[in-house]
Order: sequence, then structure tokens, then C-alpha cells
Amino acid sequence: MTLADRLSAGEVLHLPASVSHARRGSLRHAFRFGVDYLLFAPGTMRPPLVMSHNRFNLLSVRDRDHGGPRGAGRGAPWAREALTRAGLTWEPEMVLALLTQPRFLGYWFTPVSFWMVLRGDDLLAVVAEVNNTFGQRHSYLCHHPGFDPIRAPDELDVEKIFHVSPFQDIAGRTHFRFFLTDDRLSIRIRQIDGARGLDAVMSGRLRPLTNRSGLGAALRRPGGGLRVLALIYWHALRLKLKGARYRPVPTPPESEISR
Repeated sequence: MTLADRLSAGEVLHLPASVSHARRGSLRHAFRFGVDYLLFAPGTMRPPLVMSHNRFNLLSVRDRDHGGPRGAGRGAPWAREALTRAGLTWEPEMVLALLTQPRFLGYWFTPVSFWMVLRGDDLLAVVAEVNNTFGQRHSYLCHHPGFDPIRAPDELDVEKIFHVSPFQDIAGRTHFRFFLTDDRLSIRIRQIDGARGLDAVMSGRLRPLTNRSGLGAALRRPGGGLRVLALIYWHALRLKLKGARYRPVPTPPESEISR
């Protein structure tokens, strides 16, 4: 059974991921922490009791959190329309899936989510939905010409036009690499601006989300997005104490999505 088949049948997959960041340049800073992501097909998912769609629960996902303006998203229809405008011809065996951190007891924040188009075990396109801590969002579309499958060694790059870290310029390019199998997922993001930049990796083993695994994740890493936000601020403070220069928040890009 392919990954697309499993998601189409309603399975929700849990990714207890290891996330690492390493800043390059004259001022270096690195850290690693664990975070819980979920991978599912929004239209067909059949979550366990600890998770709900558009309702309060221990873990939940809400359409308004994704796809379009932050806080007023349209979910999967937005992603489908964006991919259609980019030239994707939808086929019956294609599945649109979302990889994201869920809400934890109603609280939501995630630095990045990924809309993924799967056909069998092939990954055809990705929309990286990036959120900063200033209430802004921008999405980057990654795909090959003709939407050929994205393989593990492939590197897809986009121009960096969105303000994420107040200690980095909006300059250079962002490079994505995706590795996805039926039981493992890894995403590598490299931001390159001359000798400066950032390397970020998220990787882990995919496993079915169950009531037990959902409760276990909540006990091991309580707080969900609130915990991640606290870690972001903690490392921002450490960077400031190291002498990093603060950049004011610019006006976000006019377009919702770029490639």
C-alpha cells in the first residue's frame, strides 16, 4: 500500500521529528529540539479520539490556520487552486496532504507547514507555508518542470522574499530538499546569502497516530506550538546577547505565494 493510498484511506501519520538549525557566517549559532508534526489528507482523514478537525481537542487542525491569509485560511481548496494555477493537472490517483504541527489544546503556531502532492510513493509538488512571529505568512512553491517526481538528491530553490528572522537580511535564495518514503520523512532547508545563511533539517519516522501516541507526545513535549514559540524567543535572546543586529519588520510580499 503506497503512502498516497494510506492517506487517501484516512490514515493520520505522526512524525516525532528532530529539528536542527545552524547559522553560518561570522556569528554562529546552532540548536536542536524535538517537535511533533502530523501528515494527513484533509478531505479524507479519520483521526483517533485525541484529534479533531475544526473542533477543540487535545490535538486539532483547523482549516483557517492554513491556505491563504493567516488566521483566515481556506485550507485544502486554496492549495488546490494555487497548484492548478501553477500548471498541475489533477489526476484521480493524486492526493493532497498537509504536514503541520497541530493545535495543542486550541493553541496554534507553527513556523512552517507543507502542502504535498503525492502520487503513489512519488512526491510531485510542495507548497512550503512559512509563518513568522510577527503575524505574517508567505508560501513558496517547489516543483520540477512538468511536475516530475521530486527525488531525494534533488534541490529546488526559490528567491528568499519573506522576513522570518529579525537577525537575517531578506536576501539570497532558499534551497529545499525532500526525502519521503512510506515510513520516513526528511526536509532540509538551506538559506544562502554569500558566506552567510542558515541550515535547517527536520527528520523522523512516520508512524500511525493513535490515542496512545498522541497522549505520549503531549506528555513528552507539552505545549505544542506554544513550546516552539518559547524556544524561538529563547534562541533569539541568545543571538542578541551574542551581538546579532536586529532588522525591523518590513512590509510582507504582496503575493501570497512565489516560486
